[in-house]
Amino acid sequence: MAALMCAAAAAGFAVRPGTKAADAGSAVSLEAIVPKTFGDWTLLPEQGAQVVNPQTQELLNKLYSQLMTRTYVNKDGYRIMLSMAYGDDQRGGLAAHRPEVCYPAQGFKLGKVEDGALATAFGNIDVRRVGTSIGARNEPVTYWLTVGDQVIRSKLDKRIAEIRLGLTGQIPDGLLFRVSSIDTDDARGFAMQQKFTADMMSAVPPTARKQLSGLSTTPPSAS
Repeated sequence: MAALMCAAAAAGFAVRPGTKAADAGSAVSLEAIVPKTFGDWTLLPEQGAQVVNPQTQELLNKLYSQLMTRTYVNKDGYRIMLSMAYGDDQRGGLAAHRPEVCYPAQGFKLGKVEDGALATAFGNIDVRRVGTSIGARNEPVTYWLTVGDQVIRSKLDKRIAEIRLGLTGQIPDGLLFRVSSIDTDDARGFAMQQKFTADMMSAVPPTARKQLSGLSTTPPSAS
């Protein structure tokens, strides 16, 4: 890490980020790449539940270049709320806001916060699971953040990803991928969110899967 930081500092005078990574051919179109029907899930024509977006519209427009909120339902009537926010400039104050910050801003209480792995047919995604509640509404949340096509967990991860893009003269893009459900049982909610996300990753095109989650474009080889 120290060597990478030193290399970045030395190269900083010669290569300064000036081109957005999104403009270099990696732009994400959320509405285009996320299907409305996949696996056992179907998009509800109207929002079936209030999707939490605590920032004002003005701030959202500043933070993100694309926003998408949808509610899906399966054949048993279980609903998953999907919220995705893509920003073509993830430097500094424009970085995506984490749910454990935004939910309390709307009055939610935080429960258990735990990092873990979400299994898919293409490998695991490093995620964070957060218990939240407000009044009678209990809403377990699963989310991750990306910079470029890499999932990040910490400020250090983010900085390393920014440096790697910066050394090529690119301004880092990234997204927040969040799923939640209104469920009195957090364990059941997290399990349903895992299935929903895994089904989605199997349904989107390989390039989109890499952009959304950092997962490989092909399934792991069977051993």
